[in-house]
Amino acid sequence: MPALRYLENVTTLQLDVQRCIGCGRCTEVCPHEVLAVRDRKVHIRDRDACMECGACARNCPVEAIAVQAGVGCAVAVLNAAMGKRGACCCAGGQCDP
Repeated sequence: MPALRYLENVTTLQLDVQRCIGCGRCTEVCPHEVLAVRDRKVHIRDRDACMECGACARNCPVEAIAVQAGVGCAVAVLNAAMGKRGACCCAGGQCDP
């Protein structure tokens, strides 16, 4: 499956590397391989692939990850796929029909 892209540099994903214990749970639940373990710590491998689902943050036992689930462009992509209108992340709040 090709890597999905939303908007560059807009994700709310935050990682506190100092708190990370390197358990890798976040990498197991991330559907887009945004995170990876390197040198016993997690790092953000591909920030712009993040769809802000929040699975990584909910599964982090030490709260080293924070993301405002549902506030990014993924909401607009998912709502559009379900035929919903009005919830978008586009500049000015206008989505293409």
